[in-house]
Amino acid sequence: MGSKSRESMFGAAVRHLAERARDTRLKADAVACQAWNARMLAFQGPAQPSPALGDALNAGYRYLEVECLGCETHQTVALDIIRRPKWTPVHELERYMRCKDCSRIPGYPFKRSHLVALRSTKISALSPPSEWWPGER
Repeated sequence: MGSKSRESMFGAAVRHLAERARDTRLKADAVACQAWNARMLAFQGPAQPSPALGDALNAGYRYLEVECLGCETHQTVALDIIRRPKWTPVHELERYMRCKDCSRIPGYPFKRSHLVALRSTKISALSPPSEWWPGER
């Protein structure tokens, strides 16, 4: 005279809803990163508000493209090795970005870099640096 367990009664529904929540969170993170990239490339900023590190990684954007203000080179920084909490907004990383080559020149202060866009791949010959969209600036 036993009754059905709660797992057999509600387990499938709970698993299905958890899967839907994960898919919806993935889509929302991807759209937030795409919107931030569009804002950064179209207006050359502003960087705020930006998605969190964890949201960017969840959406598949593993790299952050940065441009040096001194030598104007583009570099990518891997987001998964940054030692910050996953809820840190991407725009807060800008103050820590320094160009290693420009900073080695004696007598000059550290050259800061500014954020360009989130990327899913590193900069290479097949995947060139992002370009600013033509605009009024």
